[in-house]
Amino acid sequence: MTFGKRAVLASVVSTMALAGTSGLVRAQDARNDDDKHQKQDQKQDQQKQGQEQKKEQPPGQQQAGERQEQRQQQHQQERAQQQEENQAAREKQREQRQQQQAQQQQDRARQDENQARQLAERQRAHEQAQAQQAQRAQEQQRMQVQQREHQQQQQQQQAQRRATEQRQQTQPPPPPRVEPAPIPQPVPPGGNERRLSQARQQELIAQQQARWQQYGERLAQQERLAQQQAASVQRQNRRAQYAFLQRYYDRLRQQRQQALGYQSYNYNSDPYFYSAPIYRYSYNGRSYDTSQYGANLLQEAVNNGYEEGYRAGQADQQDGWRFGYRDSWAYQDANYGYSGLYVDQSQYNYYFRQGFQRGYEDGYYRRSQYGQNVNGTFQILASLVSQILNLRSLR
Repeated sequence: MTFGKRAVLASVVSTMALAGTSGLVRAQDARNDDDKHQKQDQKQDQQKQGQEQKKEQPPGQQQAGERQEQRQQQHQQERAQQQEENQAAREKQREQRQQQQAQQQQDRARQDENQARQLAERQRAHEQAQAQQAQRAQEQQRMQVQQREHQQQQQQQQAQRRATEQRQQTQPPPPPRVEPAPIPQPVPPGGNERRLSQARQQELIAQQQARWQQYGERLAQQERLAQQQAASVQRQNRRAQYAFLQRYYDRLRQQRQQALGYQSYNYNSDPYFYSAPIYRYSYNGRSYDTSQYGANLLQEAVNNGYEEGYRAGQADQQDGWRFGYRDSWAYQDANYGYSGLYVDQSQYNYYFRQGFQRGYEDGYYRRSQYGQNVNGTFQILASLVSQILNLRSLR
């Protein structure tokens, strides 16, 4: 029987050698089981031999044999207990190894996941950096194109100025063409018409001369600013607004040329300077008296402002530009149609802007809330003009 167990053990060991590294633990368990059975068989054989020897030994020897047998049994039990403890320790170590392997697999899985996430984040950051770099390159290219266009415009302007200077040097300049100043028509004399005193007439003439001097200086300054504003609008590619400002600038230039003729103005032929005031109006917290000519000019200021405001609002709407009548150069200047006569420039500017604001709203929103189109001319409602001026008769 012992020889058979050893043969089985040898077979198991051979099987373990063939199974490889993965079967070491199972082979070790099988060998431990065989050792345990072998020891049990040996114990049984020894017990049988001891019993046979007891029968053959005398009583004294039998007692000694029994004590020796007890010691052997106790020793065998201790050895068996030690083997069981070793077996339990090996089982515990195997479980710990398995847990460690499982923990290592989890750690490797987490590391792989973190590496994949970091790789994806680096890829996204790289793509964003490439997109930003491409956008910066496009912006730089666009700025370079704009700079080249601006330089070309400057070169063209310089070439035009040089050509103009050359023509002026080679040809004598033509005499300036001065438009005659419009002189108001006198009111037909009436039986009850009052005339101003000679002293009052001289006072009005002195005021008018100072007014014209300031007006000429202001027109020259506004003409230069109008050119700058038109160039700025052109760079913004606002074609309709640029065309409007060009027309407005041309009219300012004509007004400045007309103002030159007022140096030899005949005040005695203008009824304004000897006609008594018939209206009173309020401006900037003060009351002013004026004749029919001054009242007519204030009405023209409102009408001119409405028409220019309508065309400016219409141009911004066509360009797809934002609503803003205060940003318009014509609103800021407010000198179109002003001849420098009868009322101060600040008063004309105020009533011009009153009409401009309402005209701009109608033109931008394509409506006729404050005025109407009469044969291509945009006119503010007469009732609204009366409300804005609020003229009170002195008679």
